[in-house]
Amino acid sequence: MEIIPLSYPLNGLSTLSLDKPLSIAIGHFDGVHRGHQNVIRQAVREAKEADLLSAVLTFDPHPKEVLGQGDQYYHCLTPLNVKMALFAELGIDLVFIMRFNTEFAAVSPKRFVDEVLRTLRAKQVVVGFDFNFGHRGEGDTEALKQLGQPDIAVHVVEPLFENGIKVSSTYVRESLEQGDLKLAERLLGRLYEVAGTVVHGDGRGRTIGFPTANLHFKHPYIAPRLGVYAITAWIGDVAYPGVLNHGLKPTFNKQEVQPVMEAHLFDFNGDIYGEQLRIQFRSFIRSERKFNSINELVKQIEADSLEARNLAGLH
Repeated sequence: MEIIPLSYPLNGLSTLSLDKPLSIAIGHFDGVHRGHQNVIRQAVREAKEADLLSAVLTFDPHPKEVLGQGDQYYHCLTPLNVKMALFAELGIDLVFIMRFNTEFAAVSPKRFVDEVLRTLRAKQVVVGFDFNFGHRGEGDTEALKQLGQPDIAVHVVEPLFENGIKVSSTYVRESLEQGDLKLAERLLGRLYEVAGTVVHGDGRGRTIGFPTANLHFKHPYIAPRLGVYAITAWIGDVAYPGVLNHGLKPTFNKQEVQPVMEAHLFDFNGDIYGEQLRIQFRSFIRSERKFNSINELVKQIEADSLEARNLAGLH
């Protein structure tokens, strides 16, 4: 899969050597959830049927972040590098990453079709049913169909529902905020995961018999609700079941601090400082709470670890 950064206006594309026109799925696709997957898979199918290259046109950063429509869009379900890996798994040939800024936000729907889609040699375009584009989102799917005539065919993918609610990035975020990992897994079609670097913490975990890997995140992930989770931690290609606390550590911290994630990996004693750790969230165990003593905390961690081991099939 080839990744091609773009900025508006699309200058310098004469050097882009595409031996075939494109079938393009368009969207930001944060989460690459099952609804997004339907859009992308249709673009791949259309490409195969019409002997085209399959492509995704996505935007970075999130348009709503640039337009000041909510700070929550700074935090993401899937950082750009993760989205690229998921697109590749779905069989995409090319990914165009359009730099989203105020200049691009001002482009009219007609100019978007003429100066972006036609410049990229789009022959088939696939979008979700609620797709909007152009200045102030003035373009919708009907406008896209009209502006695409006669050379660009537009396919609109109908919504997917879970529990009678449309599968969306917002729905995934809400499920994580509630600690409903099973729902998040159904919406995403996979376990929710984050990846961070193991850094030195305060060292308390080791002193009470539960050494932890403290995580520092380069990317601003959406974090699940504060609490304790059963996880699978990946170090390279090796998986370790474990338990993770996402919280403020109220037993030790007397004042408000930023939430941290620290993972205890079962049956692991290696030195992984500076290593990348990929965390898959499997099940929510309990909310975070303050304990009256270290002994009380240790007993609870033992109980949490037993539950996480049972969930992982370890006895």
